[in-house]
Amino acid sequence: EMCDRVGDLIAEEKVIGWFQGRMEFGPRALGDRSILGDARSQKMQSVMNLKIKFRESFRPFAPIVLKDHVSEYFEMRPSEDSPYMLLVAPVAADKLYKLGEDYDQASGLARLHYARSTVPAITHVDNSARVQTVDEECNPLLHQLMSRFYEKSGCPVLINTSFNVRSEPIVCTPEDAYRCFLNTDMDVLVLGRQILLKEQQPVQLTEAEREAYLADFRLD
Repeated sequence: EMCDRVGDLIAEEKVIGWFQGRMEFGPRALGDRSILGDARSQKMQSVMNLKIKFRESFRPFAPIVLKDHVSEYFEMRPSEDSPYMLLVAPVAADKLYKLGEDYDQASGLARLHYARSTVPAITHVDNSARVQTVDEECNPLLHQLMSRFYEKSGCPVLINTSFNVRSEPIVCTPEDAYRCFLNTDMDVLVLGRQILLKEQQPVQLTEAEREAYLADFRLD
């Protein structure tokens, strides 16, 4: 089953381009034009920033969480709804790590390299996160994927960021998605029910071709 396979790939720390159904538009991708990753991975934040979004490594990502589990990971009411990623909440206290003296002695950007919680890729420097919830009614397929991942990993949280590079519009068509997939270090593209692995693609772009693609989009 497709969701089982993609759940396994996320658990292997693969970065997933997720393209489903009709176009999303707006400042946030909410699960149909998304790049997904494992929020438990300490390296995933910098990998996705530097090699997929092409922006500073310290920029935070937002979590998407199964609504039934939102209060387990964030200081929110049980099953509290935040389907549009508009609510900022602290990460639950029992998910935070106690940081030692070396953290206290660090300063500036050096503090950003410390894992702050069991889901470090979505935990901001102030231990907050901009939370999106998902349930079976609002997005059945994404809910199924996240449920499979939860069954395998015990974690109901993923990274969710928009399917684009910095300053590029969110991808609209399958062609847009495939072009972005090839020009970044995304590992997997899921187009509908089709799973495309980067190493199996007949086209492998040169570094010069990638640079030409990125040159079309200004730094933000």
